[in-house]
Amino acid sequence: MKKTLTITVWAAALTLAFAPVMTHADMDNPGSKVGFRGWGPRAGVTFGPDQALFGAHMDFGNFADHIRFQPNVDIGFSDGFTLFSANADAAYRFASNWDVWSPYLGGGIGAHHVSANNGGGNGSSTKFGASILGGIEKGLANGHRFFVEAKLGLADSPDMKAIVGWTFYH
Repeated sequence: MKKTLTITVWAAALTLAFAPVMTHADMDNPGSKVGFRGWGPRAGVTFGPDQALFGAHMDFGNFADHIRFQPNVDIGFSDGFTLFSANADAAYRFASNWDVWSPYLGGGIGAHHVSANNGGGNGSSTKFGASILGGIEKGLANGHRFFVEAKLGLADSPDMKAIVGWTFYH
């Protein structure tokens, strides 16, 4: 688990160091550029396993019309083990107007590392899975974004995640 977390942190740091950053002029249309635009925390719960989760995500902009790439990591606790997930998610945002509530749909692939805690069995394993997601988000007056999201696991992923998050833009 420690090795996986270290690798993920280094990969994120290198990505941030070399990615183009959104300028103040881009804030009128925050979905218009590809490259690192912002980051934020996320928290929620998973069902199957039943856990509380905490994590972070990065917004890398739109690589196609209305389609944003937003990789994320989270760690879940409880139910006898710890679950660390690293996901590569993309979502289609239905509205182009930034300051309105807008639904979005998408999906992604992820790596999920499970470590057993005391009483939860022995050992650990890593599996790769897929999920679909949907949510609603709103760009805020200060240039940031708030969202509520649900993810449904399709293969070797948690059955469901309910997440709230905030994205901070430069």
